[in-house]
Amino acid sequence: MAKVKKRYVCQACGSVSHRWQGQCPDCAEWNTLAEDVPATVFSQKHDLSSGGRAVVFEALDAPSEPLVRRPTGLAEFDRALGGGLVPGSAVLMGGDPGIGKSTLLLQTAATVARSGAQAVYVSGEEAAGQVRMRAARLGLSDAPIRLAAATSVRDILTTLGQGEPPALLVIDSIQTMHSDTIEGAPGTVSQVRGCAFELIRYAKENGVALVLVGHVTKDGTIAGPRVLEHMVDVVMSFEGERSHQYRILRALKNRFGAVDEIGVFAMAGDGLEEVANPSMLFLSGREEPLAGSAVFPALEGTRPVLVEIQALIVRLQSGATPRRAVVGWDSGRLAMLLAVLESRCGLNFSSAEVYLNVAGGYRLSDPAADLAVAAALVSALADKPLARQAVWFGEVSLAGEVRPVAHAGLRLRESAKLGFSLGCGPGEVEPDSAALKYRGIKQLSNLVDRVME
Repeated sequence: MAKVKKRYVCQACGSVSHRWQGQCPDCAEWNTLAEDVPATVFSQKHDLSSGGRAVVFEALDAPSEPLVRRPTGLAEFDRALGGGLVPGSAVLMGGDPGIGKSTLLLQTAATVARSGAQAVYVSGEEAAGQVRMRAARLGLSDAPIRLAAATSVRDILTTLGQGEPPALLVIDSIQTMHSDTIEGAPGTVSQVRGCAFELIRYAKENGVALVLVGHVTKDGTIAGPRVLEHMVDVVMSFEGERSHQYRILRALKNRFGAVDEIGVFAMAGDGLEEVANPSMLFLSGREEPLAGSAVFPALEGTRPVLVEIQALIVRLQSGATPRRAVVGWDSGRLAMLLAVLESRCGLNFSSAEVYLNVAGGYRLSDPAADLAVAAALVSALADKPLARQAVWFGEVSLAGEVRPVAHAGLRLRESAKLGFSLGCGPGEVEPDSAALKYRGIKQLSNLVDRVME
């Protein structure tokens, strides 16, 4: 018999090592490597071409019943999902502790239950009495939710198999689930993978919309094996700063809709409230024009959101090391943009501290934000406010060119709708709104000349 090769799996990030170490080489956590020996070892080749069941192949145009999405009752949640919950789908939702994942899903389960469908909420982290206390605070005590506090996947599936499958099944959270057929404590890689597989199989076979809550690591990624994100149909991230009342639900993977769609919520005393116009939320408090402030029409999926980018330049005495601090944007992209402004436009940032912030706790990943960031930096350096009713967008190349970006017309239409009268961006764009003037910028040096004049 062939010798069994030992391997050690990190219980924090799922990385595999062939020898034990005190520290995981990938996530740098200590004492997280545990031995993982396969249950079955093949010492010789096996013939798998016989003995199985014949698979039935179907044509792509074969007639089938269309899947009807079930609305959650929260328009922002439906937007992020792509239109609602799909029967038989598996959704994985991650987020920082205390951000409001359980509150959002309890409100969703209550809305589904009140609509006449059956909703099951299984909590592995709280007792049933604690969930009822939250439901009373949110005004959901009268919702006909089937509530249970359990961690055994066998017990949960046995109980669900005795009656009609529910329309919605919420598991809070997958890291607390345990299967007696798998060795290891709850939260280990093997337990998370095995429990998720059994729950997803039940959801697929019975047409149940399954929502799994996932813990996150200190760097914001979902804890457990990476294969968990491949197993589910939708991966969502619930983001926000706990010091702010605003929360953003973002779809990172969606087999049934567009990715990067967002839903915006505000945390209130009676739960999460939907924010229908997030642009007004992120632009609140801009009564007077200030130097270093620029408005950027960001695009999240198909939804334009206007956000304010703030920059501050502080001159230092000779010999001091300047600092670069960024909140809500990529620090590497800021360094690149500062280099372009110095090399192509002749500006000096080497003797100044640079602080950049995206207002409202928003996080930007859109490359079209380059021009807005550059405008805020030049405005702060010259101590001259930009036009208050102007929006800025465009990607900046290393040669200092302002390049076109996707969906420029959609960005301008949203800006005109919110009362902005001037759009500044790539020179090839033609605005389709008569209420908004457009000023094309081909080179970053043109922006500098316009602000400095």
